[in-house]
Amino acid sequence: MRTSCGERRLSRVLVLSDIHGNLDALEAVLRDAGKVDTVWCLGDVVGYGPQPKECLHRIANLPGLICVQGNHDAAVTGKLDLYAFNREAILSIQWTRAQLSADDVEWLANLPEKVEFDDITLTHGSPRNPIWEYLLDLNTVQVNFSHFTTSFCLVGHTHIPVMYTYFNRNGNGKDEGYVDWMIPQPNQKIRLIPRSIANPGSVGQPRDRDVRAAYAIYMPESQQWELRRVEYDIRAVQQKILAAGLPSRHASRLEEGW
Repeated sequence: MRTSCGERRLSRVLVLSDIHGNLDALEAVLRDAGKVDTVWCLGDVVGYGPQPKECLHRIANLPGLICVQGNHDAAVTGKLDLYAFNREAILSIQWTRAQLSADDVEWLANLPEKVEFDDITLTHGSPRNPIWEYLLDLNTVQVNFSHFTTSFCLVGHTHIPVMYTYFNRNGNGKDEGYVDWMIPQPNQKIRLIPRSIANPGSVGQPRDRDVRAAYAIYMPESQQWELRRVEYDIRAVQQKILAAGLPSRHASRLEEGW
């Protein structure tokens, strides 16, 4: 899906992903981020967490929202077969579907898998396989640089904040270069170098051993990327998960950051 931001100049963008029905974490992120021009959501608004409807409605009503579809979003709509998920994830998906209205499911179903505009590509998993592929190793990452043409690609899915940059040894545009990577530190302002793939981490279920909700602020004019972390009431969310009858693992992993 190709779109455009038109003549509007964006100075401050909230980039978030993998909210996974964790409203407490989402609200903490929105408070911490402050005033932004628009929000880019990289998918998986629902799944795992106890407040999918509330998260969906909160996200859907944010001004200037651009949101892509994640694998849990797709599964709730019936787009994906559940056999590819583990048992606990399946139970969560089935429970989540029962909490949502037909309009909610339609909203998730209508989310695009990939959005391109200006010098940015947004997708959940990878530009090659927007719904499912995890960008966790450099070989997979390098192959994916040939599957988008913009300067930058923003992804989620792994729940791990990371940045990959492709350097071409010969400067000839062919796939003869190498990929370097880094894990940004919170509040560290980094200028994205064309071409880069960046992941803001997860709002609702971080998996990098840091229990705080993760997100990023992107400033298009300076191409500056800032990873942020914010604390929220994990115990309150754990109690909601257990009270909903969801798998206890979804609660315990919040305090493990994995």
